[in-house]
Amino acid sequence: MSTLSKLQVNNAGVFGVIVNTKEPTTLKIGDDYIAGANSGLLKNVLKQTYKTAENCVRINYYGIKQVTEALIPLLQVSNLARIVNVSSSLGQLKLISNEKAKKELGDADGLTEEKVDEVVKGFLEDVKEDLVETKGWPINVSAYIVSKAALNAYTRVLAKRYPNFPINAVNPGYVQTELNYNTGVLTVEEGAKGPVMLALMPDGGPSGLFFDWIEISSF
Repeated sequence: MSTLSKLQVNNAGVFGVIVNTKEPTTLKIGDDYIAGANSGLLKNVLKQTYKTAENCVRINYYGIKQVTEALIPLLQVSNLARIVNVSSSLGQLKLISNEKAKKELGDADGLTEEKVDEVVKGFLEDVKEDLVETKGWPINVSAYIVSKAALNAYTRVLAKRYPNFPINAVNPGYVQTELNYNTGVLTVEEGAKGPVMLALMPDGGPSGLFFDWIEISSF
């Protein structure tokens, strides 16, 4: 970070599951297979335990919160500060059937950090009690989905709290990474386009939004 420009790009991501297959590179793990019409095909392949779910939430959501809280004082004294939270299309609320969680995380006007934390806490309790499907959470990689939805909501909270600089979340696209066993369709360079655009946007740019690659999308 320079003394004038301080850019914080948070890119933390683990899937939070154990992959039960000898050939993970053959998996189809796009949105339709994770939470869409074909989601049942992966139910017995992607195993989530309480330990993997807790670790996923701790890294994808709480880890970014802790880093952000530590760096906010530096960002506030910069004349060109930006926060970019790298999220996922899987974090969109349309993939969550738990109506209470969807309502809490989608209430832009009433969102608070405490409410987001309560949703995450409630989810982990349901995982521990083996109530994921009963309570309407996604059947596949639910910890990943909830952690990214929470990150998106936290982004909106931060944007309201610090209106003097842009704070946004972005889905970089289905990028070839170790997270998806390199099954993605975008190169790392192509996936970086959205985060870089938001990090280098001019003063007065949008804040508190979710971008799908380089386009504004819905939460």
